[in-house]
Amino acid sequence: MDTTRTSTRVRGTAAIAARQPKRIGFGSRLSSWDLKLSPYLYISPFFILFLVVGLFPIGYTAVISFMDWDLVRNSGTFVGFDQYATVISDPKFWAALRNTFSIFLLSSVPQLIAAVFIAALLDQNIRAKTFWRMGVLVPYVMAPVAVALIFSNMFGDQYGIINTWLSSIGLPPVMWHSDTFASHIAIATMVNFRWTGYNTLILLAAMQAIPRDYYEAATVDGAGKVRQFFAITLPSLRPTLIFVIITSTIGGLQIFDEPRMYDQTGTGGANNQWLTISLWLYDLGWGQWNLGRAAALAWILFIIILVIGVINLFITRNLVRDEGSRNTLTRSQMRAARRAARAAVAADRAAASEPRRTNESAEVTR
Repeated sequence: MDTTRTSTRVRGTAAIAARQPKRIGFGSRLSSWDLKLSPYLYISPFFILFLVVGLFPIGYTAVISFMDWDLVRNSGTFVGFDQYATVISDPKFWAALRNTFSIFLLSSVPQLIAAVFIAALLDQNIRAKTFWRMGVLVPYVMAPVAVALIFSNMFGDQYGIINTWLSSIGLPPVMWHSDTFASHIAIATMVNFRWTGYNTLILLAAMQAIPRDYYEAATVDGAGKVRQFFAITLPSLRPTLIFVIITSTIGGLQIFDEPRMYDQTGTGGANNQWLTISLWLYDLGWGQWNLGRAAALAWILFIIILVIGVINLFITRNLVRDEGSRNTLTRSQMRAARRAARAAVAADRAAASEPRRTNESAEVTR
């Protein structure tokens, strides 16, 4: 009798031992490491390149901004915040800042409105859709210098096409180069011509990703095209609009090509009528060879762009509502839902493993 019980216990112990997982060998660990580390290795070239050509120049510029830098000897004398104080106290800085914001507002706001409107038109069922979609991208493909040269001749004070048309209908010519506001309109027109199509295609791609079931349900409920646009299309474009607004802000505040090519000298006008921060930065660094002051101005521009970008982000989030989006939960609600899902999975696993443990204990007892 004792021998039978002993053999039964031995068999039960052997069965339990057979069900225990085997130790993971070096090959299995290597495979696990490969699964976890390979994605990071695949994307590492971008981050390494960004570290070399992106972060390092930014950090090096920050160091130079605190120095009176000598480009010939490649060394400098530490002066602290004197370069920043000199830049801010210069009246030219405030004129460049005013011009930059004026051109930025005259270009970005109409550009985004036109891009949304054109994208909504191209999203409709029209003929030759591919032709029109490719056509709006043609100005973006053109070289910025070519665009600036063409438009600078169009906005010429004496022999420009615009003033010729105005004279033909009896209106006085506009001094596109001597008048400050007129020059800003001309430069903003160049920017809008080149970048509207680019933003249009981004917004069009986002519109095409909106489920068509929303529009069909709205049509059944009696909503017209305008109502569908403001109730479905615009709320669903929220992430894309945030991206487009931030990139337009960065590009608008860094505008350089159009003001540089607007006249023959490229210095921002005789009275700094269209002098921008980037144009003045170029003149400080490579015109006056004052790299320390140019670096300080570059960091001031970086801080301005960062502040305006954050303001744009909050304004866009508040103005564009979540109606029509795919996920209406807030971030805290999404985190709570993920925690509840993980707890439910853990409870299911515990409930599934409980009968197994009971059977193993019964076998050992027998």
